[in-house]
Amino acid sequence: MKLVIFGLGYSSQAFVRNHGHAHDITGTVRKAEKAAALAQAGLKISQFGHGEVDETLLAAIAQAEALIVSVPPSLTGDPVLQSLGDVIQSAPNLTNLIYLSTVGVYGDHAGAWVDEDTVPRPVSARSIERLAAEQAWTNFATATGRSLHIFRLSGIYGPGRSGFDKLVNGTARRIIKRDQVFNRIHVDDIAQAIESCLHRTGAEVQIWNVTDDEPAPPQDVVSFAASLMDLPLPREVDFETADLTPMARSFYGENKRVSNAKMKAELHIALQYPTYREGLASIFKMQHASSSF
Repeated sequence: MKLVIFGLGYSSQAFVRNHGHAHDITGTVRKAEKAAALAQAGLKISQFGHGEVDETLLAAIAQAEALIVSVPPSLTGDPVLQSLGDVIQSAPNLTNLIYLSTVGVYGDHAGAWVDEDTVPRPVSARSIERLAAEQAWTNFATATGRSLHIFRLSGIYGPGRSGFDKLVNGTARRIIKRDQVFNRIHVDDIAQAIESCLHRTGAEVQIWNVTDDEPAPPQDVVSFAASLMDLPLPREVDFETADLTPMARSFYGENKRVSNAKMKAELHIALQYPTYREGLASIFKMQHASSSF
C-alpha cells in the first residue's frame, strides 16, 4: 500500500519499524537535519512545515492510497488540511485517512469510565485544538467520501520513553494525588492498531480509543519500574506542593478511565502490552540486554 505519513515522530516511526516492510511509505519531518538522518536510514522523506511543500511530497500524495496524520494542530487549525487540503481532495487513489489524536479531548471525568460515545469536553488548550482538528478531518472525510479513523491515544510510552528514564538520571518522583489514574499505550500497540485500520474498507468515520487495559496511579508505574531496576523507591511528593511544569500539572487536572473495548472487539486487537507491567518488563529486558541503562 502506498502511504504518506505526516509527522515521522515517535509513534509513526514505530509503525514504520514494525510494518513498513509491507508498504511503500513517504514520511514528512519539519527539520532538514532529521530529514537527512531518516533518509540515510533508507526512508523516503520530505520536509513539511512552515508552509513548505516539495514536489516529492506532492507526487507521493497523488499516488497515495492512505494518509496517516501525526502532526499537532495549532490555534489556526490543522496544518495538513490548511496547506494541502485541495491536493489531498484530488488524490485519485486515496481511500483511507488515519488521524492521531488524544484522550485529552474527553477532559476530566473525576475517575469515571469514558468510551467513544462519551461527549468530549476538553479542558486544556492543546486538547481543544485537537478536537477542532478531529472535526475538520471528519468534515473533510465526509465531504470527499473517504474513510477516516481517529485514534484517541493515551499516554504513549516505549523504548527510550518510559518510567526508566527519570530513574536513570535521578529525577524520578512518585507524585501523589488521591484517586488519580491514567491510561497508557505502548508505541508498538499503536503501530498494530494503525496497521489494522489500514485494511478496513468502506467510507466510514470511526473513533477508536487506543489505550491499555488498566488505568493506574502514576506512582504505581514508577514503583514498578524501580523494582525492575532493583532501585530504592523514589520519594513521595504531594501533588499540591510538587514542583511541576504547567504542562505536567495540567495532565493531573484530567482524571478518567478510558475503555478500549471497542478497539479490541471491532479491530480484533490483542494488545502486546495490556498493562504497564508487561510493557515496562519488555523495555527493561531490551534495554538491559543492550546495556543502555
